[in-house]
Amino acid sequence: MGKIVGYARVSTNEQNLDRQLQALEQYVDPDMIVTDKASGKNLNRVGYQSLKVGIGKLVEGDTLYIKSLDRLSRNKEDLKRELQYFKDKGVAVKILDMPTTMTDFPAEQSWISDMITNILIEVLSSIAQNERETTRQRQQEGVAAMPTDTVTGKKISRRTGRPIGRPPVAYPKKWKSVYEDWKSKKITARQAMRLLNLKPNSFYKLAKNYQSD
Repeated sequence: MGKIVGYARVSTNEQNLDRQLQALEQYVDPDMIVTDKASGKNLNRVGYQSLKVGIGKLVEGDTLYIKSLDRLSRNKEDLKRELQYFKDKGVAVKILDMPTTMTDFPAEQSWISDMITNILIEVLSSIAQNERETTRQRQQEGVAAMPTDTVTGKKISRRTGRPIGRPPVAYPKKWKSVYEDWKSKKITARQAMRLLNLKPNSFYKLAKNYQSD
């Protein structure tokens, strides 16, 4: 039988772990509960990473208990990846606030537990996709509502009063002579880029604009 480990997290040193610990101790030996006082925005936490590497890492047949899903992460994409990671490792994840994950199925019915995990991963994936689309839509609506510069046609930020987006790449001082040498095949494009200190994308963009001027 594999080991049973608990994981509890709060975001700051001022917050208290007691509620999570009390809930976890119904299923996990107190000495086997790993804790963090760190933000859930990223996964680079000392306690959490100890579940993946080193002497205490979880392996096939182990079980991880957490109070709620957001104790692992608040990022839906990260949650999806982490659940997939533990599933691939053969580690069962039990979430106290989600009763469907708490059932211990017989070995011949382990597929049910896998099915529940797969559904959870798909749900998280859909939520994350929906959040991305909502964010993108709000950004597009925000840009559409910005005033437009009548000369350049670019949108102007209401906060800064400046055009949004990357500033246009300026023609280098030696552009005309180097460009003409390149067009007449006296030098290669790579040589032209080196002489002008330009990256390929910038060089070809300037060349296209120069041709159309």
